Amino acid sequence: MSRYVAFLRAVNVGGHVVKMDVLRQLFESLGLERVETFIASGNVVFESPETDTSTLERRIMVRLEESLGNTVAAFVRTDAELAEVAASRPFSADRLDTAVARNVAFTHAPIDEETERKLLALATEIDDFSVHGREVYWLCRKRQSESTFSNAVLEKVLGRPSTLRGWNTVTKMTAKWPPAELGR
Repeated sequence: MSRYVAFLRAVNVGGHVVKMDVLRQLFESLGLERVETFIASGNVVFESPETDTSTLERRIMVRLEESLGNTVAAFVRTDAELAEVAASRPFSADRLDTAVARNVAFTHAPIDEETERKLLALATEIDDFSVHGREVYWLCRKRQSESTFSNAVLEKVLGRPSTLRGWNTVTKMTAKWPPAELGR
């Protein structure tokens, strides 16, 4: 069994309310085990013998759309991948000192060089970005509400869905569910 984290897009925002016990039941109905949610924003931790995260993403998205009646993108990472994200240092210490908010966006596939250049061109005195594989790191030097950048802007540049999480959420999840052997 491997432990995974699913980051769901558009759960408990924009009128798409899902109770966490219902979300856990939906994941369990897929045969996923030890399902737990973390804060009510679409973060689900689970175990599965499946080793292909793309397969897990598709299964989760189909089940959620069938049950909830709307499209919910799912971005699945192993516990080890999430720990790598939490341990990453995509910005220098002096830039981090100026940050008011730090976020990471999860995508399904690695970001190509041309798309990365387009995203990095959006950097301003307020917003800074770094791309590593399937993740986009966003450092905001003011409150996010004062920035013109958002997940909608990100998705337009990327040309695909993504979901943002605050840095504190990512680090707290990694602390609560560190990579483990789980009887392997």
